[in-house]
Amino acid sequence: MLEITRIRNDFESVVKALKKRGVSGIEKKLNDLIDSDNLRKSQKTEIDKVFKESNELSKRIGTAYKSGETDEIESLKNISQELKEKSKEIAESLKKTENEINEILYEIPNTPDSRVPEGKSDEDNEVIFSSEVSEVDRELKPHWDLIKEFGIIDFEIGSTITGAGFPVYTGDGAILQRALVNYFLDFAREQGYTEVQPPILINEHSALNTGQLPDKEGQMYKLENESLYLIPTAEVPVTNIYNKKIIEKNLLPIKNSAYTPCFRKEAGSWGSHVRGLNRLHQFDKVEIVQIHNKNNSEDALNSMCDHVQKLIESLELPFRKILLCAGDLGFTSSITYDFEVHAPGQDRWLECSSVSNFLTYQSNRMNLKIKDGNSKELAHTLNGSALALPRILASILENNQEGNSISIPKVLHKYTGFKMISK
Repeated sequence: MLEITRIRNDFESVVKALKKRGVSGIEKKLNDLIDSDNLRKSQKTEIDKVFKESNELSKRIGTAYKSGETDEIESLKNISQELKEKSKEIAESLKKTENEINEILYEIPNTPDSRVPEGKSDEDNEVIFSSEVSEVDRELKPHWDLIKEFGIIDFEIGSTITGAGFPVYTGDGAILQRALVNYFLDFAREQGYTEVQPPILINEHSALNTGQLPDKEGQMYKLENESLYLIPTAEVPVTNIYNKKIIEKNLLPIKNSAYTPCFRKEAGSWGSHVRGLNRLHQFDKVEIVQIHNKNNSEDALNSMCDHVQKLIESLELPFRKILLCAGDLGFTSSITYDFEVHAPGQDRWLECSSVSNFLTYQSNRMNLKIKDGNSKELAHTLNGSALALPRILASILENNQEGNSISIPKVLHKYTGFKMISK
């Protein structure tokens, strides 16, 4: 969430940035926030004053006991009781005010970076780089047809077991999935990431820390009668490893990678753009997360984009890099680059990665700080998909189809144990 100090000190620029996102009525909301914070400060001053009086009174009561002034002791005790009741009342009001402040802050998205273009939807995103897509002189099939022909993924059985969007990978399809996961994790380790294996269930507090709540509550699967959610991405549990941590500056950068299944309701329209592997409710993904101080997070963002780009290039897939516009930016992100791979059987670009810098937005929610000598400051958090598997797999299948076989990218041969999938 945004820092109140920044809102106070840089009010006009914060308003301008949030209007760029299309947030309506933001001036009133921020002014209400400042008013509530002023009330919080006065309540804090008042309760501190009461505590000070109580401490002084305790000393007087101790002195009275020593001197045997029983009449004064009784009077002082009555005053002490009144102060306790008063402090309790102020503390309750203070807690209420703090909750009201947090509720307002939870509804305000992150401010977009100055490089983020104006725009309302993905149509306004800016293409930074795009591979040349080779033309072929034969008809290419979409991956959902290839999947049936080669018998590597079964959507019907998955639908019977669970429902639509929960496929079963079989034979060479399952091996190829595992090969991609292992390759992505090994690549991350070579780039200095420490692998972690986090829980795939999170509580409300963890989801709130990273911004999935309250913004994406309708997109997550919740366990009935429990305040637990299936993770939409490994970003949530991995980032929450550092909840309320104070990290020494000399331990930076912190770089973690994690493989997990991910779960999203993905409610929306239906059509060819969501067929097959294009949109799933359960899918596998390798995530990379970094924690930095403010001076190095921009370099980290660039290195994470390079990481994703090298992975896609090593798989020999046509891709493009896109800077998201303000209207398409995630709630918690300050700047996001999407990577899309080309699926020639559909003649469509498929998003396979988002790399984002959240600045202090998440760390402020979870009170994650960097310590440098005697000073402490909020950390910068970043994350990226490296990579999400379904659309990568779709692109591999569609780009490497050769009639009676599908060739496997060379970099995966040592993981699969085979160079092609045959009918």
